[in-house]
Amino acid sequence: MLLLSVNNVVRQFDAAPVLDGVTFEVRAGERIGLVGPNGAGKTTLMRILTGQDDQDKGDVVYHASAQATLLEQAAEFSESRTLLDEAKDGLAPLYALQREAEVVAHTIAAETDPQVREKLQRRYDALQHDLHRHSAYNIDHRVDEVLLGLGFTRDQYDRPITQFSGGQQNRVLLARLLLAAPDVMLLDEPTNHLDIAATEWLEEYLAHCEQAMLVVSHDRYFLDRVTNRTLELHAGTVADYPGNFSAYWKLKAERAEVQGRTWEKQQAFIEKTEDFIRRNHYSNSVQAHDREKKLARLERVDRPREIVAPAMAFGKPKRTGDWVIEATDLTKGFDRPLFTNVSLKILRGERVGIFGPNGCGKTTLLRTLLGELTPDSGTVRFGTNVEIAYYDQQLSGVSPDIDVVDAVRPANNPTMLPAAVRDLVARFGLRGDIVFQKVASLSGGECSKVALAKVAALNANVLILDEPTNHLDLWSRAALEAALRDFEGTLLFVSHDRYFMDRVATHIFAFEPDRWRLYAGNYTNYLDSLKRAREEASTTATGEASAERKTRELAAREQNQPAPVRRKRKFPYRKVHDLEAEIATSEARLAELQEELGSPDLYRDGQRVREVREAFESAQAELARLYEHWEEAVELN
Repeated sequence: MLLLSVNNVVRQFDAAPVLDGVTFEVRAGERIGLVGPNGAGKTTLMRILTGQDDQDKGDVVYHASAQATLLEQAAEFSESRTLLDEAKDGLAPLYALQREAEVVAHTIAAETDPQVREKLQRRYDALQHDLHRHSAYNIDHRVDEVLLGLGFTRDQYDRPITQFSGGQQNRVLLARLLLAAPDVMLLDEPTNHLDIAATEWLEEYLAHCEQAMLVVSHDRYFLDRVTNRTLELHAGTVADYPGNFSAYWKLKAERAEVQGRTWEKQQAFIEKTEDFIRRNHYSNSVQAHDREKKLARLERVDRPREIVAPAMAFGKPKRTGDWVIEATDLTKGFDRPLFTNVSLKILRGERVGIFGPNGCGKTTLLRTLLGELTPDSGTVRFGTNVEIAYYDQQLSGVSPDIDVVDAVRPANNPTMLPAAVRDLVARFGLRGDIVFQKVASLSGGECSKVALAKVAALNANVLILDEPTNHLDLWSRAALEAALRDFEGTLLFVSHDRYFMDRVATHIFAFEPDRWRLYAGNYTNYLDSLKRAREEASTTATGEASAERKTRELAAREQNQPAPVRRKRKFPYRKVHDLEAEIATSEARLAELQEELGSPDLYRDGQRVREVREAFESAQAELARLYEHWEEAVELN
């Protein structure tokens, strides 16, 4: 069923239109990824689709009373509203139906007039039909599923929404949209503010949604898991591709190759024909006139749509010793430890990716290794000839009040010529007059490229990068991946981009719920190792439980006594996989609370300190209960 038609939409802010004839359709059940370089107009298009902005030309038509909702990036909340209140707003129409059904039922019970009772009964039947059609009898369970999946815990339900961080409030807005389930969901960067566990939950949830959706994301694994069609927005128009992001990336390359060869052949034919016409035009040649007519009728092949990625590169570094960084028994925390007894030795040429849930101490670890933070205990040593360049995800190392050229020029080489600096920033996709603009006037993606160019200008042999893909589009991320794989030095980086982690890392440093672990391999290798470990643990636990049960039964038979009754369930039946997913969510929440307890700002509010400590203790108790439930499920399922 056709839900949305977009026909020849044009939107212009200055000389060049951002959207210049965008045309496409959305049908029920389609999960469409909207991709394109930074500044292509993706957010502008999304705002036009919801009426938050007006197109200059063209039509946007919703069919069959379809509705679309755009994921908000910020909202104002009332201090009297709780987390649960805001989430339930997504299901407000269903809750209203429930309340009306209850009122009608009570009215029927008290009504004595048969005609009125019959009319009320018809209304009650209609309400029950609507409630059944929308599966409204389990809506509280749906609220739990979404809030827990996005990393909240039940003890947070009654907290005022204004007490949550900005990132948490954005997650509430996402929860509200998912629960509302409009006909067309417009999701602009829905994985922002989500850690890896919550992102994977959202992938699974959206992949099974019946609603149509248009998704803007720079997370390539997310697009692969969720979408079944891809629209590329570039140079004001869209190109339509079947399949997810990987299918699009492959098909685009194949199309470009075929179209490029066809275009080149046609250009050669046109050039040859035009040359013949020029040489024979004044001789009044019949052949020249004939070829001129054929050339006029020729259907021209368009040049391939090409999105040019910046040719990022880092220089050839000086050689270090065999080992680069060595941390021994490193512990750091604030009120409570973020990490304890970390021992880490990074060798020359290794590319170590750090990941873990939000608030587990990834950035703190980097800053402790750099010496910006003093460890509570333990030591950090650097190897021979180590020269470090640090990319801070807050971009604090790039002054906003100076020109791009001056911001990139390294302090250790103040005489570096402006031409050399311009050549360098051009490799990172910044060309033309932009190099003379103030950094403060640039977009987020452009500022990130300035910071990366500054790192390259230092020509260091050890790069420490904290979320280097933030604000970069898909093509810039691919270019950065290639540059880092070609870099001959050593790399330590933090990233939540799983695709980037897979493409770049040779080792994974993972913050796990009760430990840290260094693993040789990329992110996918690490996940495979976790899966094998869980399967082995489950098999072992099941085997041990079965062996213990058989031993008891054999002993009872030998003593001519009735076999003991099988252990009764303490908890309701649940699948082991579902429990493991909830355990992961609970562990992530515990880490988040631990991070909050480690913030010095918390202790300015005594009441808030008590609330966070109580929540932390409650989360610990809940996690212990989940582990007990998991053990029972492994034994009895």
